[in-house]
Amino acid sequence: MKEKFKKVRASSSFDMQIPGILVMDTPGHESFSNLRSRGSALCNMAILVVDIMHGLEPQTIESLDLLKSRKTPFVIALNKIDRLNQWKATPDGAVQACLKKQKPQTQQHFEILSQKTILQINEQGLNCALYYENKDHRSTINIVPTSAHTGEGIPDLLFLLCKLTQTVLYKQLEFTGKIDCTCLEVKKIDGHGTTIDVILADGVLNENDLIVCAGLEGPIITRIRSLLMPEPLKELRVKNAYRKFKSVPAANGIKIAARNLEKAVAGLNVFVARDEEHAEELAEEVEQLLAETLDSMKTVDSGVCVQASTLGSLEALLVFLKEMKIPVSGIDIGTVSERTVKRCSVQLEREAKFALILAFDVAVERDAQRLADRDGVKIFTADIIYHLFDAFQAHVKEENERLRREHAAIATFPCKLRIMPEHIFNKRDPIVVGVQVLEGILKIGTPITVPSKEFCDIGVVMSIQVEHEEQEIAKVGQEVCIKIDPAGGDKKLLGRHFDESDTLVSRIKRESIDAVKKYFRDDLTKADWRLMKELKGVFQIM
Repeated sequence: MKEKFKKVRASSSFDMQIPGILVMDTPGHESFSNLRSRGSALCNMAILVVDIMHGLEPQTIESLDLLKSRKTPFVIALNKIDRLNQWKATPDGAVQACLKKQKPQTQQHFEILSQKTILQINEQGLNCALYYENKDHRSTINIVPTSAHTGEGIPDLLFLLCKLTQTVLYKQLEFTGKIDCTCLEVKKIDGHGTTIDVILADGVLNENDLIVCAGLEGPIITRIRSLLMPEPLKELRVKNAYRKFKSVPAANGIKIAARNLEKAVAGLNVFVARDEEHAEELAEEVEQLLAETLDSMKTVDSGVCVQASTLGSLEALLVFLKEMKIPVSGIDIGTVSERTVKRCSVQLEREAKFALILAFDVAVERDAQRLADRDGVKIFTADIIYHLFDAFQAHVKEENERLRREHAAIATFPCKLRIMPEHIFNKRDPIVVGVQVLEGILKIGTPITVPSKEFCDIGVVMSIQVEHEEQEIAKVGQEVCIKIDPAGGDKKLLGRHFDESDTLVSRIKRESIDAVKKYFRDDLTKADWRLMKELKGVFQIM
């Protein structure tokens, strides 16, 4: 790192004292706000990456809000400067020197885009400036132009992080020795069995330490068998050759190998116990912490059930479903079991389309699948959130169509019709007349009545024609020919029981209104619903 600093002119007076930097990457997609939230809670200094070509995006603004709410110090890496017009690369170069080498039009392009980003950040209530122009590093956010592809600006970024850490955060970074450890991932590794990846923010972990962490079937108490770390400059979560350590101090990313970690829950703290008695006390604390975390995730009575492999992925899925306006009635972590299916089967009585389980990155027990098939509970599995959403959307569409078909005969749309005297073709059995749709929607199967003649029910619309062509519905303003079959055996005569000056309306009932509301709500406009309300009063429906 010191070699990198030599490229930055301002580093000549800087004496690096910190032993190094632990970098933790969090996904940029908006669905993973939980991971960014947890990341901002763990880190001492954050790097917010902004694409210079696109400026602030929704997830960038969300990250800004997280950092502001947690008062986390951060710098901005204004990335992808290599995408600027006619950029000439200088691999791993100091950014100011690199910019001076560019053509005037490239420098102008940088100036326009960087100022645009600065203005967008200002609009979020923050002062910011290019780091080499910044005169107040405590109140103004530093922006470092970078290219992750060709390396320009990376020496500047590392230099700035080290300098700010030593000058601004030295008190917060004092080593206390008190264990502060968070489990981020549970993984099975060849030769080591199931392991947990943790971030040790403070304290020291030792081989054979007695640790306590949350588990799917209750707290896990186990001893550390191995402390594993990758080779220098290698990522912890990427498969590498690992080195074993007897002891590891903070701050480090560590892979812990131990017994009984198969059911460990990622996303919560890992504690170190003094002895077995202390471990039992910590186990109660861990159990309560997991219960409180799950209880804090809001659910409703009618909605889908969600199952995920880790706490983090569960939170990410819930955020995504909330954005998609998909209600959730039950949540859990781990394999889909018979208990999950039984809990979900309650939705069959509430709202059948929600009788399904969205299983994210988890297996389904054979008995659970068998029970689901028997009871009619759908189980969708995927390891990509969008695939679950697509499966749910297809299911809802299919289920809605089925329910619409089942209730089509019950659901009566509101309509008001005027008989056209010049188009009366048959006055009885069946009545065939031309009508104009004054209000609402006329559809085949609509029962017709005449309120002005003491609610004279004249029959059901069996046919709608426009210029001799059949159609299913007619809307406001349309003039159509309809055929009305008598209601029951009571045949009504146009001219005796009602006449051409009478207004015809659809005969609605309580059950037909409920069916329209539940299965055909979007088919009606606001004006149609106003007519429904008017007819509800006409027929005195409570």
